[in-house]
Amino acid sequence: MNGTIGNGLVLGGLAFAAFGAIVGLASGLRRSETGYPWVLRAVWGFAACMIGANLTMVHALVTNDFSVKYVTQVGSLDTPLLYKVVSLWSALEGSILFWGLIMGSYIAAFALIHRREHARYMQLALGTMLAVGVFFAFLIAGPANPWGAVFPVPADGPGPNPLLQNHILMVIHPPMLYMGYVGMTVPFGVAVAGLLRGEIGEAWMAPLRRWTLVAWIFLSVGIILGAWWAYAVLGWGGYWAWDPVENASFLPWLTATAFMHSTMVQERKRMLKLWTLSLALASFVLTILGTFMTRSGIFNSVHSFTQSDIGPTFLVFLGILLVTCIGLLASRGHLLVPEGRLSSALSRETSILVNNLVFVAITFTVLLGTVYPLVSEAVRGVRVSVGEPYFNKMAVPGGIAVLFLMGVGPMLPWGTPDKATLRRQFIIPAVVGLVVTAACYAAGLRGVYPLLTFGLAGFVTVITLRELVAPVRVRMSERKEGLVTAVVTSATKAQRRFGGYVVHLGIVLIIVAVAASSSYVKHTSGTVRKGENLELGGYQMKYLGLVSGEEPHRTFVAARLQVTAPNGKESEQRPRLNYYERSTDPIGTPAVRETPAEDLYISMMAFSEQAGTASFNVWVFPLVGWIWWSIPLLVLGTLIAIWPRRKAAVAVSPAADLGASPPLAGGGAERGAA
Repeated sequence: MNGTIGNGLVLGGLAFAAFGAIVGLASGLRRSETGYPWVLRAVWGFAACMIGANLTMVHALVTNDFSVKYVTQVGSLDTPLLYKVVSLWSALEGSILFWGLIMGSYIAAFALIHRREHARYMQLALGTMLAVGVFFAFLIAGPANPWGAVFPVPADGPGPNPLLQNHILMVIHPPMLYMGYVGMTVPFGVAVAGLLRGEIGEAWMAPLRRWTLVAWIFLSVGIILGAWWAYAVLGWGGYWAWDPVENASFLPWLTATAFMHSTMVQERKRMLKLWTLSLALASFVLTILGTFMTRSGIFNSVHSFTQSDIGPTFLVFLGILLVTCIGLLASRGHLLVPEGRLSSALSRETSILVNNLVFVAITFTVLLGTVYPLVSEAVRGVRVSVGEPYFNKMAVPGGIAVLFLMGVGPMLPWGTPDKATLRRQFIIPAVVGLVVTAACYAAGLRGVYPLLTFGLAGFVTVITLRELVAPVRVRMSERKEGLVTAVVTSATKAQRRFGGYVVHLGIVLIIVAVAASSSYVKHTSGTVRKGENLELGGYQMKYLGLVSGEEPHRTFVAARLQVTAPNGKESEQRPRLNYYERSTDPIGTPAVRETPAEDLYISMMAFSEQAGTASFNVWVFPLVGWIWWSIPLLVLGTLIAIWPRRKAAVAVSPAADLGASPPLAGGGAERGAA
């Protein structure tokens, strides 16, 4: 029964999406709004079918309905209730079904919020989003169908992938990542609508920017939680290895970040319209590429799903997307002419343009290193390995350049600067950066890149904090009919600006943590007998023996280690090996002693009860926890930036205004109100 209902709901969703896509695009291209009510009905129908199909699958998993194919793959009588629900996205077919749920919810939310706005664009935007929905509904109904009937019905199943049961982060990480991936569908639809109409008004830019920011924060949190999961579960002593699937999530993050900076120039100077829309389209295309990498089985990765039949289908869809995007940009891009120009090399718009070029260069570098082994194998028959040295060599200088521009950009004005004022503003941050670098060197830290990173972090932090607490400024915004409109903004009222700087602080925290934890990590390994010690970085670890236990879905063996920190504080850490019925090899859970300054990370590799020995890998990672602690800053800053911004404006006569205000040199007033 669950299989029949679920399959019917998916087919219903496919029908609603196809109908809405055809009506929306056809009516929008004819510039007729008669079909708009029907498009909205199709959106509600598609969302309802996707939600209903997912609830049906959850019911099948919770009730152990092994007559459904997907339940026989990931279900088990012994799996705890939480992991039964989580197993919805633990394998290929379920993850695509879950993707449909998120897509239906996103499109419905967009339609609900903007249903009475932007009439010129809405049909085209919703039609484009539903066209994407057609593809995913087709996947669920065809190549990735989870509803197949099973006969004879087995009495039990293997349960979900043990890696997905090994830490609570797997309850949160995949949904966050999917929310980021699928969320890029909305700005894609908005951008396509703008290109199809050959215009992108300021009112239409607002939802484009806001919905990209929503997807961006989910993607950011998903990436960080994925790194945290790898660190806390896999036991290999790291959080990022330039794995192809990790890279797949990083690529759209880079282009979406560049997009959000580009919108600032487009909004303020009426420039970079085509560049902005290109980045929005690229972000969505890269999410589809990332989904293909994850689910086609072409990459061997702990993050990827097994070999599947959906790879060719994804490749066809990816080809259609590329042709569509390139065709739209080529045929309609000339209509999006810039209304302004770069007035100075030392201007904020120039710094943002350079910043975006750096982001695109990093994107290309990561993409090339990720796909080159596949291209080499396809063309030459030889699979080349591209590892961490390549990515670090190419991406680290780009990351440092981005950090530098994070400080320089906010300090520069819009338009032509007053160079004397600019020099004065540069002095204190530069001095702080030099002092931080010198202090790190005096403390014994070495290495050009990490020292440069720490110095630039001090430089950027001073500028960011200064912008956060900047006093109320007044700028002359426009002269019209003999009046001057004075727009008053402040750190408490300019939500977007304030939120952006809070996000910048979170990014600085991540960059510093990555530089410290990768450059100054300490490592040792060894096999010890009961009562013997391991030493590393001032830590004494005394092996006390083994303990074992049983949980509903696994058994485990843990080592007891008495840890004495450099300050003399003692604690007991228990790294463990977990045994699952489905897995032939144990899955480790490292023990991590966390402090703000550093983490002591202990992973048990093997043990011998007869010999009374155990083998461990031990690392000390400086500042690594700052990566996860950046999440509240990123979320808070994004929420502030999304929140509606209000402006207080007063109109006064030119004489009164000029008499009451001091002269404003160059672009300084414009910079303050940005």
